[in-house]
Amino acid sequence: MPRLALYALVVCVLAVVAAVVAFVQGSLLGIVWVLIAGLSSNMTWYYLRKGKAEKAAAAEAAAVNG
Repeated sequence: MPRLALYALVVCVLAVVAAVVAFVQGSLLGIVWVLIAGLSSNMTWYYLRKGKAEKAAAAEAAAVNG
């Protein structure tokens, strides 16, 4: 797993926990945490796909070069 994807996943999990805590306490600030969780979730998927594509390209280049 690429390092940036792992960091984004950690941020996503922490943002979800913060949103739950905020909503349990009756704060509408949880809405902001939900938005941050969504953003970091998209970043996680992006970096995972990017890492997978780079690994496939490197494997293809290695196969072509011998």
